[in-house]
Amino acid sequence: MASDAKAKLVDFLDRKAFEPVLRADPDRYSESQRAKLEDVKRATESERERFRNYESAEKVYQMYRDDLSSEPAQEVDRELRDLNLPTLKDVREEFEQLAEELGVRH
Repeated sequence: MASDAKAKLVDFLDRKAFEPVLRADPDRYSESQRAKLEDVKRATESERERFRNYESAEKVYQMYRDDLSSEPAQEVDRELRDLNLPTLKDVREEFEQLAEELGVRH
């Protein structure tokens, strides 16, 4: 059950936050924005792998919350916003609700 909760949280982040960034079409952006897009894609892929490798749903939840206020995550969020792509903060309400439904949120 616990691993099921972790899988649901990670899948949610994949669908709502990570995949839209990773699938963003560079052709939709100006030449000057493409380098920024590649940077945020690399950061997003790294972040996605990090979340997939956490050992529990509780750890996914805790690290999601930590990322909301970390300076490196805030920098990536600013770049994502500049590119009109979703951020972790954009999906916070839904993520928190899902975590609560799964009994993860404290």
